Amino acid sequence: MDKLPNDPMILFSTLNMLLRDDYTSLDELCDDMNVDRTHLENKLASVGFEYSRENNKFW
Repeated sequence: MDKLPNDPMILFSTLNMLLRDDYTSLDELCDDMNVDRTHLENKLASVGFEYSRENNKFW
């Protein structure tokens, strides 16, 4: 996960930008960047965000 920011708020913004611009799903992003999806979701859930598959973004 060294390619992604550690701060949850910056991570939220970065992931949504990547999902909007470069990836069709969170699974695709995680596979491509070799990061653990559960870790990302748990980190963002700790500050109140969850992933929406339908919208392909965290909110």
